[in-house]
Amino acid sequence: MNWRSELLAVWAVAVRNALMASRNVFFFFELLFWPIVGVVSIGLMTRFLDLTPEQASFVLIGTIALSVVNVCQLEVAYAVLLDVWSKSVKHQFLAPIGIRHLTVGSWLVGIVRGSAIFVLLAALGWWAFGFQVLAPGLPAVGIFVLGCFLTAWIVGVAVCALITLFGNRAEAFAWSSVNLVLVLAGIYYPISVLPDSVAAIAAAIPLTYFLDAYRAHFGFASEFRAPIATGLALSALYAVLAHWAFLAAIQRARRTGLLLKMSE
Repeated sequence: MNWRSELLAVWAVAVRNALMASRNVFFFFELLFWPIVGVVSIGLMTRFLDLTPEQASFVLIGTIALSVVNVCQLEVAYAVLLDVWSKSVKHQFLAPIGIRHLTVGSWLVGIVRGSAIFVLLAALGWWAFGFQVLAPGLPAVGIFVLGCFLTAWIVGVAVCALITLFGNRAEAFAWSSVNLVLVLAGIYYPISVLPDSVAAIAAAIPLTYFLDAYRAHFGFASEFRAPIATGLALSALYAVLAHWAFLAAIQRARRTGLLLKMSE
């Protein structure tokens, strides 16, 4: 394996996605408007309900995670969506670029955008509501943000597989699937309040463990043993499965002619 050519392929995808996304009229809404509205509205709700600082931090951590994961995941999904919208899917998969280049390159752009959102919302939360999201220290913050990015990568690759498998009909998954995952992961509440069957599903989501580990720094008892290790292990497993599903979807789309249909 030539690492230079691998890095160049990843960089090419990253530059392509960044340029195409910047031409999107809704780019700034995705990057700024909705995340800011989310934190402000949730922050004001915590004041209206007169929540304690600890309770407010619990909810605001979930709100920030929601925005970071959503922004990063959309960027990964754009790896296929941009080609679907421009009717150039067949050219993408005929190019000498593997799915690893496609997903990693898109993910890197998502990490940049997600990091910008995290810094912005952390500053806004501190200025408007006195919430010090960086209080646990850089190592804890880094692990938490990494957990958000890994979750976004997995969901984004799974969305790419669904779009490749079902075509334009599956576009809605790019916006709906991540919200379902985040609701189950307990962005606004501990998963202990969920019914047992739903809590079992939540316990299979990596972000659940990263949220639990980060909230422990704000005085909440951890619901899991070794949450960080568990979250990383699940992320590695799901990343492999998501990429396998994406590759299988591409092979099926080639056999059925769906790649050509999505390019017409």
